[in-house]
Amino acid sequence: MTPALSVIIIYAKEMQKTAEFYQKYFDFVSTGKVVDGLIELTAQHGGASILIHQAAKSVKLGQAGVKLMFDVEDVEAFKKKSLELGLQFGSTHIANGYSFSNAKDPDNNSVCISSRAFRRGQ
Repeated sequence: MTPALSVIIIYAKEMQKTAEFYQKYFDFVSTGKVVDGLIELTAQHGGASILIHQAAKSVKLGQAGVKLMFDVEDVEAFKKKSLELGLQFGSTHIANGYSFSNAKDPDNNSVCISSRAFRRGQ
């Protein structure tokens, strides 16, 4: 049996605010209801789901231990669309045949958009 990554849990200080962030900028869908202490977000176009979990006051958020990377074919176009919606990404970095850019969610977790999955010759 081969395990598959299907869900990412994000601890949030303000669950609704974090859920809205991923819905607004990354097209996840959700009822927004807290069920069993979680808000479930579903990827509309495939990929892992996200569960937003209330962070305990003792949880230190925004550490560099995890970064969510979203595949986008055109990093600059996605950055422009995101900026129009209110999310500013940092500088675009060019790597080995692809580009990427970083931002933070409301809980200071790192999020990245990357064209790596679409690089030529892959």
